[in-house]
Amino acid sequence: MREMAASLYAVVDKYFSWLNLPRSIAIADVVEIIIIAIVIYYILAWIKNTRAWALLRGLIVILIFLVLMAVFRLNVILWLAGKLANVAVVALVIIFQPELRKALENLGRKSFFGKLFDLGRDPSMRFSEQTISEMVKASYEMGKVKTGALIVIERREQLDEYIRTGIALDSKISSQLLINIFEHNTPLHDGAVIVREDRIVSATCYLPLSNDMGLSKDLGTRHRAALGISEVSDSVTIVVSEETGSVSIAMDGTLYRNVDADFLKNKLMFAAKMNVQTESLRQRIKKKLTGG
Repeated sequence: MREMAASLYAVVDKYFSWLNLPRSIAIADVVEIIIIAIVIYYILAWIKNTRAWALLRGLIVILIFLVLMAVFRLNVILWLAGKLANVAVVALVIIFQPELRKALENLGRKSFFGKLFDLGRDPSMRFSEQTISEMVKASYEMGKVKTGALIVIERREQLDEYIRTGIALDSKISSQLLINIFEHNTPLHDGAVIVREDRIVSATCYLPLSNDMGLSKDLGTRHRAALGISEVSDSVTIVVSEETGSVSIAMDGTLYRNVDADFLKNKLMFAAKMNVQTESLRQRIKKKLTGG
């Protein structure tokens, strides 16, 4: 055993001496590794649930490009990249200021650790079958009388920045309530309703419009908004056309037009099932990390 360890250290000294690896590992080192791993995990989880995820993938591509430049000793490009690095850091702070502020606010709340580990949370309650049935029923009831509607269902990525653009509600979902909200000439009919778990959290919300130039010209603002929010988040959006009464659904950057009730319900059930599976996996990982 000692000979094997000596051989391993000899290989490390020969090929990885630049890493400065320690000769022995103490308990404190193990604790530090665990803490750093947990911190990195939650940083990556936070990035995954914000717009920074796409940026991170872009940064990985740039880093791979820079490594290749270093391998081929393209010094001018490396010099330019070093000069631009400081500017890039400042730009990232400015671009992602809302997300950074939200993360710091969560850090300062008393309930931070409870939210961090989501202890005691039942993942099956995020997006119930009853909620799906009520939304499907309301959509086709509104379609019959050509009442326009826009219903956004939050999944893993939080939609707080869009929720804040509307009027705050905290109402259990029912088909009657949704129909009443989108009724013509009512105070809340304009804009989108955002659903979180099994409740309506906000109405009259503004959504980003899709810039897809390939969209059909007969699509109105509602459909472009539904597709737009699906491009910047993992949300699912139901659209009821005011002109034709047809029902469409947008998810994962794709708009499914003129769908029937079975198709709509299946898509929503699929989205709910994915939510439950993801939350269950997170629960198991967090229980292991917390020793539960």
